[in-house]
Amino acid sequence: MIRQEGAEGALVSHQPDFHAPVDHGTSAFSPIPRRVMDGSEPGDLAAAAVLSGAPVDLQARTARIYRPAKTATQSGDWHGHQWRMDWDILQKGHRWENPLMGWQSSADFLQGTHLNFKSKEDAIQFAQKQGYEYFVQEPNERRIIPKAYANNFMYSPKKLKKIPTK
Repeated sequence: MIRQEGAEGALVSHQPDFHAPVDHGTSAFSPIPRRVMDGSEPGDLAAAAVLSGAPVDLQARTARIYRPAKTATQSGDWHGHQWRMDWDILQKGHRWENPLMGWQSSADFLQGTHLNFKSKEDAIQFAQKQGYEYFVQEPNERRIIPKAYANNFMYSPKKLKKIPTK
């Protein structure tokens, strides 16, 4: 049997119940991969995310492992031997403008956080141990072209290049 109801009754009966009890403990959704939570991830390492009690927001973030480039003012290879791990930045929903100073504020507690490691393997092992999703960004290698001042005065069979001075 089909029940007949008017337009007003349909709107009232389909309104969300904001006072309904929510049981977060029985939710089937988790941003943590299931292989991490149930311990079925292959390998010898058991993820610390299962036992650490760290916030779910931290465990659901993707980590980037990379070797930072040297600064433009440095000619040596300072920082060239360290590897760094940082986390992806949250989207604009977690940012707002500070009403006092007008600066941009953020609720992202990992925005300025990074960890340094001696090698890429150490960083990968740490990320696997913590149960983080990660990717490795390989550094661009410098090509050093050998130059000599004497090459400016070498003879070449091409047309003579005239450079006006006046």
